[in-house]
Amino acid sequence: MGWQKRVDTALIARHEQDAYRSRIVNQGGGRWLTQQGQRYLNFSSNDYLGLSQHPTIIGAWQTGATRYGVGSGGSGHVTGYTDAHAVLEGEVAQWLGYPRALLFVSGYAANQAVVAALMQGQDRILADKLSHASLLEAAAQSPATLRRFAHNQPAALQRLLAGYCPGETLAVTEGIFSMDGDSAPLGALHALTQAHGAWLMVDDAHGIGVCGQQGRGSCWQQGIKPELLVVTFGKAFGVSGAALLCSESVADYFLQFARHLIYSTSMPPAQACALHAALFCIQQGDALRDRLGRHIAQFRAGAGDLPFTLMPSHSAIQPLIVGDNVAALRVAQRLREQGLWVSAMRPPTVPPGSARLRITLTASHTGDDIARLLAVLHSVAYEQGEGVNE
Repeated sequence: MGWQKRVDTALIARHEQDAYRSRIVNQGGGRWLTQQGQRYLNFSSNDYLGLSQHPTIIGAWQTGATRYGVGSGGSGHVTGYTDAHAVLEGEVAQWLGYPRALLFVSGYAANQAVVAALMQGQDRILADKLSHASLLEAAAQSPATLRRFAHNQPAALQRLLAGYCPGETLAVTEGIFSMDGDSAPLGALHALTQAHGAWLMVDDAHGIGVCGQQGRGSCWQQGIKPELLVVTFGKAFGVSGAALLCSESVADYFLQFARHLIYSTSMPPAQACALHAALFCIQQGDALRDRLGRHIAQFRAGAGDLPFTLMPSHSAIQPLIVGDNVAALRVAQRLREQGLWVSAMRPPTVPPGSARLRITLTASHTGDDIARLLAVLHSVAYEQGEGVNE
């Protein structure tokens, strides 16, 4: 076929499926998003507590840059591990009740590193079928056998665990799922893995900072401590990066065998300073979490009679299933025409036939913002030509 033909064919197919993705240059962030001089209320951000704009966190990054410079200068195994990193790891571990925390440059890198370093050919990975792409991709590329269980169904995991495995078993799930916004039954899943001598890995990217006492996340809220917990800093923390929480010996193992730690430049120490400030804001952030909770309740109370499927989510992620790709894109465009920025999610990011508006709410929004979103949604949904799950 040839390389260029392969590339062209793939791009044509994406266009024909109405699944072509584009990056959009914008200015600003937080509650408002500006593009080409037009300002939009932003309902697509994962900055759930609005901390990306917090002056204390911004100041901490600036102070860190003055002290350490703007980069780390190397891998943490060479010269890239500073006292700023060590302090942040220690405080995150103490906050979440684990012996150790290891910092990664992103949640994607953390998930890939854990699976790649742990799994061997005789092992198996049992993953919730809606787990994040970083987890499923790492599992598929590992030498272990990958089996996927029905979404949020402990009985389905139980059946897989009962099957024979000559090696070790790692069960994988998210705390709050990024596209559906629902929560995993972590207590039941952990009880099953413990009963079968398996380990549980939880990616709590969308739960950390938002739920649980002091924002400690989904696992704390449900009273479990999985063997491997990944928390990311690009959502409620308002910054970027991630941490893996685990035991002392497991942390030492990853320092020896996790290639993403060994061969990758570590996060800038100034970023670690900003994350330290963000951690304090989250620990003291009950008012922000309460405000976000009121916005979620307001939205759900007003969206129930829309001619789309409102997913059973009580998180900041509030998906409205439209169904058809073209219809989802059309609704998103009409919202933008009214000054509201809402993203349409289509396959392969979500299952075929479940194209949706992925609406995210934040503590930075106001009650009036939520009311405006609901009013425009109702107006757009009932325009001539819009139907239910077209």
